[in-house]
Amino acid sequence: MDKHYYNVNVAWKRDRKGVMCSPELHKNETNEMNCIEVATPPEFSKGMPNIWSPEHLFTAAVSSCLMTTFLAIAEYSKFEFISFKCDSKGILDKVDGKFVMTEVLLFPEVVIADEAQKEKALRILEKSENACLISNSITSKVIMESKITIQK
Repeated sequence: MDKHYYNVNVAWKRDRKGVMCSPELHKNETNEMNCIEVATPPEFSKGMPNIWSPEHLFTAAVSSCLMTTFLAIAEYSKFEFISFKCDSKGILDKVDGKFVMTEVLLFPEVVIADEAQKEKALRILEKSENACLISNSITSKVIMESKITIQK
């Protein structure tokens, strides 16, 4: 497989806030770049509430990678499910005098129709966690607590 490149541009706007865009991501209707505001989180000096922070984006990268990996493995395995969602929590701590994202807790929930498929759902979630390229690229500990729900 060839290398893939993902371009992201960040520009400071004011205070502790900027805008993050990718020249590869455009809104369909207007063809303008799809951008999001990013800021220092409110836990830090002059941080700003209600705006995506690097810490949120880090946690989101792990969680969304789990989802996309699960979708690929489920499709390849011809595994039918009703829904997938994943709550997640990134933990920032100080280690050796530096701030580090020490852990990412993942709480995936897969809803299925057939209880006989519960073990298969759990195996696919485990394979997804092991194959997630973001989790494999970071030093943070990733802990997953899976839940399989049977829709009656």
